[in-house]
Amino acid sequence: MENLLKKTRKVNCGGVIIGGGERVKIQSMCTTRTADTEATLRQIAALREAGCDIVRVSVLDEADADAISALKAGKLPVVADIHFSYKLAVRAIENGCDKVRINPGNIGGEREIAIVADCIKAHKIPVRVGANTGSIEKQYLEKYGRSEISLVESALYNARILEDHGVSDIVVSVKASDVPLTVRAYRLLSSKCDYPLHIGVTEAGTEQMAIIKSAAALGGLLIDGIGDTLRISITGDPVREIYAAQKLLRAVGLDDQFVDVISCPTCGRTQWNVVELAEKVNKRVENVRKKLKVAVMGCVVNGPGEAKDCDLGIAGSKEYCVIFRRGEVVRRIAAADAESEFFAELEGLLNG
Repeated sequence: MENLLKKTRKVNCGGVIIGGGERVKIQSMCTTRTADTEATLRQIAALREAGCDIVRVSVLDEADADAISALKAGKLPVVADIHFSYKLAVRAIENGCDKVRINPGNIGGEREIAIVADCIKAHKIPVRVGANTGSIEKQYLEKYGRSEISLVESALYNARILEDHGVSDIVVSVKASDVPLTVRAYRLLSSKCDYPLHIGVTEAGTEQMAIIKSAAALGGLLIDGIGDTLRISITGDPVREIYAAQKLLRAVGLDDQFVDVISCPTCGRTQWNVVELAEKVNKRVENVRKKLKVAVMGCVVNGPGEAKDCDLGIAGSKEYCVIFRRGEVVRRIAAADAESEFFAELEGLLNG
């Protein structure tokens, strides 16, 4: 599979490589109180099982920072998210976080920044800095307003502070809840630096709208080769973020290890229950990591031809269905037997 991504710097986050043209890494963030290690570890386990690569946790106080050492048992790289306190940043790093998310501009003066930078270098971890529309540095907000220029300049300003203190393993993000602004900002940022980029739409909303907004913004960026890690931010269960991110990577051609189920939208020619069978097939293969393409088509008029590139397909009518491989009909079956016969063929394909 062709790698579409722009070559950026490569950083190591707890053994997971970000950037350098590597596979896009999927991130999420725990919704639990970090100091509640039992609840947080349960959520990390669920995220790992779903396919998450990197997990972020909030560090609000010393108890949260101290809990990070226990969270390493979750077997995912842990990113500590910290604002306004250089002491919490140091404490989280010393407790073993694999990456820290800070903005140097809001953790103190030159002395405090130097302390955090020294700690980052001593522990050899990367750092993510960035800007969103609620955290643009004042000088850029006054000069450029809430725009892609102010977002990018603010993010790069924070990156330069760390670079000046000898930190080079930096990941950068620029986020907005506005889709066009997010896209413009990341395109501008990508043209100005070779840092690995974490892409996402912030405050994207509840599941349906969050997925639509994220797909609109991040899909275009990924096709442009922009993005080394991503998060689809959903208000609710973070595990849903992982499933959405996986589907997005598949849709843009950055993951081919899955069963691609295509199905027609149905029309007046449809005389059998295509929708029900398509839904059952999708459910059966949703966790299969194998490069295959399967079709569930409404009618025999166009079905085999339209799905000529599929490893297996079915199309039907009121009386009968046909099962085909690579556009060639292999057998004709009664419509009443369509589901059982097709699933027998599908299981053979999946296990073959």
